[in-house]
Amino acid sequence: MVQIQVEKLGVYIGHKDSIYALEKGMNDSTFFTASGDGMVVLWDMKIPNEGKLIAKLSNSVYALNYLPETNELIVGQNFEGVHVIDTVTNVEIKSAQITKSAIFNIKNYKNQIFVATGDGYLIVLQKNDLSVITKLKITDYSIRVITVDSSRNHLIVGSSDHLVRIFDLTTLQLIQTLKGHTNSVFAASLSPDSKILITAGRDAKLMIWNMDTYAQLHVIPAHMYAINDISFCASGNYFVTASMDKSIKVWDSKQFKLLKIIDKSRHAGHGTSVNKVLWTEHDHAIISVSDDRTISIWNVDLPHERI
Repeated sequence: MVQIQVEKLGVYIGHKDSIYALEKGMNDSTFFTASGDGMVVLWDMKIPNEGKLIAKLSNSVYALNYLPETNELIVGQNFEGVHVIDTVTNVEIKSAQITKSAIFNIKNYKNQIFVATGDGYLIVLQKNDLSVITKLKITDYSIRVITVDSSRNHLIVGSSDHLVRIFDLTTLQLIQTLKGHTNSVFAASLSPDSKILITAGRDAKLMIWNMDTYAQLHVIPAHMYAINDISFCASGNYFVTASMDKSIKVWDSKQFKLLKIIDKSRHAGHGTSVNKVLWTEHDHAIISVSDDRTISIWNVDLPHERI
């Protein structure tokens, strides 16, 4: 393995339960987190470990989605629906009881919001008033992740029936089904150039797909336990994975080789499952959140990613 230096830049604390959601904020240094205690917090890496409480909900939150054009944060409150918070005033400006199930992922595109639910529905909302445009039953299992491919007008949906489905973003007609995983699909991340899709989940494998042909390019046994999240760096040269095995792994995205393992024994990493990871453009810092209730900030010294 290539000798790459890892520096732990900080640990942020304040959540009282497992942290499940991590979302980019209004600029490169800011981000939002949410947790099992219902707390939604805004952080700024320029002001370390000083979180600002945005909302406190009665149930756990697995999904956040930030709307930069309006400074609004969409919060998926499990079993209670979605809430929209004005992040300037911290006031809830609208909400909708769209499901009594868990909400695992939220994405937006143009004037629509896409919500993935634990009872297998993809719910599409009008962005301005949260009215339901359509409620599409995709599977009898949980929908765990949704990704927008705006370059192809595609919506990518990963679920606990082991499948990754690709829909037309406008009509929601099914275009392709990607088969290969042997358990729940938790993560689906497009490369910055949209040429490849990486999926992962409970089977602990990374699957690499060519998005022009839908061909499976590689299958990589990547972690010991479930892979919860994947995030590319801005250049697309590298990506990072987060796992239930408590580790974070850094990969070369051209040859799909493992470059670095970040864990508790080697780098004072997380003590329990790493649930989300985000590779930011703020000094190329990597953010990770965990069941251990902490947020860690990392610097990984990689070729072509240095300031």
